Formats: sequence, structure tokens, C-alpha cells
Amino acid sequence: MDLKDIQNLIKFVAKSGASEVKLEMEDIKITIKTTPENYGTETTYVQHVPVTTALPQAPAPQPTAPTAPAVALPSEAAQKDDGKYITIKSPIIGTLYRKPSPDKPAFVEVGSTINKGDVLCIIEAMKLFNEIESEVSGKVVKVLVDDMSPVEFDQPLFLVDPS
Repeated sequence: MDLKDIQNLIKFVAKSGASEVKLEMEDIKITIKTTPENYGTETTYVQHVPVTTALPQAPAPQPTAPTAPAVALPSEAAQKDDGKYITIKSPIIGTLYRKPSPDKPAFVEVGSTINKGDVLCIIEAMKLFNEIESEVSGKVVKVLVDDMSPVEFDQPLFLVDPS
């Protein structure tokens, strides 16, 4: 139903003399209330109803508790190559920045040796910049996310070889 159909419906209801009409369709609810002609006003409420379709059930993401300084949590051994790499995942939802500022170099690159506690990146969430620190020592094998990219909770960010 488009705007022209709604306007025609309002005119029809006004001419019919009905004081209130409710119309519910698949994706929209409309309530039209009119008052007697000597008042000269009419009220229309249009409410869009969210359309829900049956989609395959995907596992729901686990809710996160609010965090102050966020720390990356390594997963068990990643299923990459022979499973010797550790995946560092995002602890929060936000925008990932690989550099402390646009004119500075990235915190880590492929081949960088990192120690436990080293800052790997920054994730901005709700105007707060959270430094993501490494929970492991090793060598960065792969950077899985581009600079200034949105990231989800538990999304893999880096692969680290702990040996």
C-alpha cells in the first residue's frame, strides 16, 4: 500500500461518515479516526509491522557484558593448517583501528613478534576507544581484519604462532 492508496482511503472514510476505521494487512496497520464535520479534524495513525519470515535458525550470538578496558581472548588452537595457531578474537562490537592515529604506523603487521600485554589494535565502541591487548606471546601470522572495519563480538582478528 502506497501513500496515494492511504490518502484515498482517508477520503473514502471521511465521506462515509464512519468515526473510526482500522485496517490491518500483512505489513501495515492503519487506524483512521474522524470527528463530526463541525469539528473538521481527522486523525490517521499508520504503523508498519515488522515482517518476520521463517529463516534457518542460526546460533544466536552470546550477549556481552559491558566492558571497561577490553582484552582479547585467545581461542583454543585454530583449525588452520595443523592447528598450531591461536586466534585472537574481538571481545566487543565496534570499529577496528590498526593504528593509534592515521599518521602513525600500525600496532602490528604480519611477521611482528608480540608479547603478552602488547596492544594489537583499538576497537571503538560507542565513542570509547578500547585497546585490545594480546593474551599470548608469539608471531603474528595473519591479520584477518582491515583497518577501520566494523567487527562483531568473537570475530577472529589475528592468527598468532605461539612457538
